[in-house]
Amino acid sequence: MPVLLKKLLFWGFIAFLIYFMAFRPEGAAEMVRAIGAVLMALAQGLGDFLTSLMA
Repeated sequence: MPVLLKKLLFWGFIAFLIYFMAFRPEGAAEMVRAIGAVLMALAQGLGDFLTSLMA
């Protein structure tokens, strides 16, 4: 992928995030909560897996 296209996509994504947070703060907060919940579930699953290896 050309460097210019990567830069355009990156800055477009950043602009979208800023727009989303400015005009839909509730939706942005819900998205962050959902991402956090997924990360916590992954960490819990990894912890359970490692615990079961030790037993």
